[in-house]
Order: sequence, then structure tokens, then C-alpha cells
Amino acid sequence: MELDLGAVRAFLAVVDDGRFTEAADRLDMTQQAVSKRIAKLEAALGVPLLHRSRTGAEPTEDGAAFLPQARALIGLADQATAMLRARHRALRIDVLGHNAAPIEIVRSFYETGDAEVDIVVSRGAGSRWTALTDGSIDAAFGRVTAPLPPGIRRVPAALEPIPILVGHRHRLAEHRQVPMRELSGSTAWMPGNTPESEWADYYRHLSAEFGVHIDTSGPVFGHDHMMERIGASPDLITFGNKTQFPGHPDVVQIAITDPTPAYPWSLMWHEANRHPSLPSFITHAQHHYRPQTEWLPTPDRPHFPTPQ
Repeated sequence: MELDLGAVRAFLAVVDDGRFTEAADRLDMTQQAVSKRIAKLEAALGVPLLHRSRTGAEPTEDGAAFLPQARALIGLADQATAMLRARHRALRIDVLGHNAAPIEIVRSFYETGDAEVDIVVSRGAGSRWTALTDGSIDAAFGRVTAPLPPGIRRVPAALEPIPILVGHRHRLAEHRQVPMRELSGSTAWMPGNTPESEWADYYRHLSAEFGVHIDTSGPVFGHDHMMERIGASPDLITFGNKTQFPGHPDVVQIAITDPTPAYPWSLMWHEANRHPSLPSFITHAQHHYRPQTEWLPTPDRPHFPTPQ
């Protein structure tokens, strides 16, 4: 005996909705078609599955016994379909932001290969783990120091040097580069540092080690507002670059040296993911990574080996 998956799906819809009319609407079918499918299923199984009444429908004793297996059967069918569809869709990559080092890694992968990619921007680890596990994204970039969830794998992908932006009235405005010690006692205004985010944690470590105060006060009114305030201030700085904040003539970018702070980007994926382009993208990211001697917070250092 072979079960009709469409009939099983109709049975589940009636059980969940309690009425044939609602189930038919959800399945985009007529009520008569739903009734015929379930009648066919009952005939194949040799038992009635539903009690029908004027007020609706509910499972019989046999229907209730069949229900868990029916859900498992449809779940497996949907999972198999999703897996096959995933193999033929674009590789979905969470870059966390459009103006950071990961976007260049994805761009070079796309331009040098023949794989289609789909750029996704999340807001951090919480949604990332769920998306990697359920397959709604295939790979993700970010900074992670805590133990990874089960099944998640990671490789170092990039160390992105972090400069500062200051206004023309700032005491450092004429410098092309400054040693980190010159920033001690400064205030870096960074209202976009969401509390408990991976980037806010990075700057907490930087602040503690180098004496730079991180001011996260105030809402984010956009890049223009931030640059207007930095450009008008003789004291404020912000950590960022002209790629993130373009087109502001009153703001200059200054490299930091001795040491240069770098943001550590890892590439993460789920070991069960079978997208055919994922292995080559992982390899591409690994080849892109260059061990360097920039400053990293202590929790990041074990994951980013320095040059031998």
C-alpha cells in the first residue's frame, strides 16, 4: 500500500483547523477535493480517521494514533524537498554588514567562480545560529568567542584593521597615523554599538586595555548625523572608516599603529549543510585569511593564529 502524501497533508490540515472549509482554504483547494482525498486515505488504511459533524471534524481513535506518524511523514517529505531545492538555489551568506571585510570575500568568490550568491544581513549571533541550523542561511561571518552551538563549525576569515575618524578641529586631524597610546583618555562616540552585541563586546575589551572611553549614548539617526557631530567636535572620535561613512569632507580617517586594532571575522556554517557551493566558499575564505600581528582581545587570540 502506498500513501498519497497529498491526502495525508489534507488530513493534517483538517485536524489542525477543525473544519473542512478552513482546511480547504489553507490548502487552496475546494472542500469537496479535501473530502475526497481524506476518503481515499481512509480507504487505503481501512479505518475511519475523522469524526465528521455539523460543528467540524476531530480525529477518531485510529486517527489520533495515526497523527504522529502522519506529521513525521510530511515533515520528512518537506525536509527532503527543501534539501533538494537548497542544492539548486544561490548560496546564502550572512555578512553582518555591507561595509566590512566579509563583503569583499564574498565579492571575490562570486567574481572568480560560477556560483550564485545571496547576501543576507542579520543582527548578530542569536538569529545566526537558528538560521545556520535550519538552513535558511548557508554561511555566516561574525566574531564569536563563546563555545559554538552543536554542529556549527568555524574558520578564521579576516582581520580587519580599524582606523579612527575625527573632525578637522581635532588635535589629531593633521596626522596620517597615530600610535594607540595617543588615544588614551579620548571618547569614541559609537551609538550603534548595540548592548550585548559581538562588536560592543570587542570595544569593551579595547576600552579596558587602552583607556579609550566608548560612549554609546543616543539613538542612531543615520550616518550623516554621526559624521556631522564628529566633524563639528574638537574632542570626539569614532572607530570606523570612510567606506562605512562616505562623503563627509569635514571628517578625516587616521590609521592606528603600535598596535593596530583589528576586528576578527570568522566564517561559520553547519556541518549538516549540503549546499554544493559551500565547500568551495569555505576554501576561498581560508585562502583569503592572512595571519597578522594586529591587536586582538584576549578571547579572540586562540582562534586567530599569528605568523610563525
